[in-house]
Amino acid sequence: MNVDNLRDNYSKLISYMEESGYSKIYTSRIASEIKRILKLANTKKWLCYTDVYMEYEKTSRSKDYLRNKQNIIGAIEQFDVYGKYPDGKNRHKLFLRGAYPMLLPEFKAIIDYYCKAEKERGKKDSTIHSESHNASTFLLFQQQQGADSLNKITEKSVLAFFLSSEGKLYRGCTYKKNIAAVFKACIPYSTDVCKNIIAFLPALRERRKNIQYLTREEIGKIKVVLADNSSVLTLRDKAIGILALYTGLRGCDIAGMKISSIDWNADVICIKQQKTESLLKLPLTAIVGNALYDYLTLERPQIESNYLFISQNKPYRHIESRSIGNVSIKIMTAAGIRQSKDDRKGFHIFRHHLATALLGNGVPQPVISKTLGHNSPDSLETYLSADFLHLKECAISVEKFPISEGVFTDE
Repeated sequence: MNVDNLRDNYSKLISYMEESGYSKIYTSRIASEIKRILKLANTKKWLCYTDVYMEYEKTSRSKDYLRNKQNIIGAIEQFDVYGKYPDGKNRHKLFLRGAYPMLLPEFKAIIDYYCKAEKERGKKDSTIHSESHNASTFLLFQQQQGADSLNKITEKSVLAFFLSSEGKLYRGCTYKKNIAAVFKACIPYSTDVCKNIIAFLPALRERRKNIQYLTREEIGKIKVVLADNSSVLTLRDKAIGILALYTGLRGCDIAGMKISSIDWNADVICIKQQKTESLLKLPLTAIVGNALYDYLTLERPQIESNYLFISQNKPYRHIESRSIGNVSIKIMTAAGIRQSKDDRKGFHIFRHHLATALLGNGVPQPVISKTLGHNSPDSLETYLSADFLHLKECAISVEKFPISEGVFTDE
C-alpha cells in the first residue's frame, strides 16, 4: 500500500475540512487516523484500506465503533485514491473490497472454491469473510513477489509474508490459522499445491494472556446479591446474572433470547448461538426457571415483543448485546467485587467459571464443550489454566532437588 500521496497531501484534506466547517472532533479523528496509517503502513504491510479497517474488526465487536471507523477510513480512501474531498452531505463508507479483485484468475479460483465449499458445510459467514480476506491478502502478496501461479509460491515468499527483513514477526497465529483454513478446504481442488503451501506456513506459538477468573469468595458474594430480595438489582438483572452464572451462555446469546426460547413444559432452553449459528439446548434448572418466571410475571414491561429481556426505560425495546455488559458491572458492584481498573468484569468470566467448576468436579470434557456450545473440543483449552484441582496433580515433587535452609520458613 503506497502512502506517499497521502503523506504529501493530507494537510490539504485537513485544511479543507476546517475551512468547510466540519466539527473539530470529526476533523481530529480524520487527522489521527491518517497519522496512524502513515506510521504503521510499512510495518503492518497493508495492501489496501480494507486491511486498515480489518485491524479494528479484530479488536472490537461494537457495530457503532466499527461503522464510525468505516466512515473515517472511507473518507481517507476517497481522498487518497480518488482525489475526492468530503461533500458535506454523505460520509464516505469504506467499500470492503479487499485484495480479492486484484488477484489473478487462478488465485481467485482458490478463494471462490473455499467460499463455496465452506458455505455448503455451514461455516459462519463472518468466519468465511475473515478467512478469505486474510488468504486473499496472502495471495496478493505472493503475486507481488512474482508468483503468477500457485505452484510458483515458494517457502521463502511465504515466510516473507509473516516476517520482516530483520526476522521480526508482524503477522501472527490468527493470520496463519485463517490462511491454513482456506488451503485445507481447497485440498480437494488442488491437493499437492495446497498441501505444499500449508507446509510452508511458519510454526508460530500462539500467545495467550493469563485469564482472570472468579474466586470462590467472589462467587459466594455474587450468589448472595442474586438471591437477596433487598439488593439494588432489578429482577431483570438478577435473571440475566443467574442465567450467565448457571448456564454459561454468552452475553450476546442472553441478549438475543426470545420468550419462545424457553420450553416450560420440557424444562429446556433452546437458542441459536450467535457466534457459531448452531442450536444449543440446555436444561432449565429450578433456580434459573424461578428467576425468569419472577422477571416475566412481576417486572417485564407488557409490550408486544418476543424478546425476553427488555430495557427498563421508555421507549421499551429489547436489550442489545453491547449493553449486556453493564448488567455484569452492576452485579459486581452490588457484590463489592472486581472494582479495580484492570479487573475483568464482563459476562465471559461467568462462562469461564462454569467451565472450570465443571472441570474441577470431574465432568468429562466433551460434556462441558456441549454445554458451552463449542463446535470444536479445542475451544475448551483456554479454561484449563484455571482448573487448579487437576493442575495440582501434575505438580512435580521438589524433594530430590537441593534447597537451601530457610527457603520455606518465615525467617
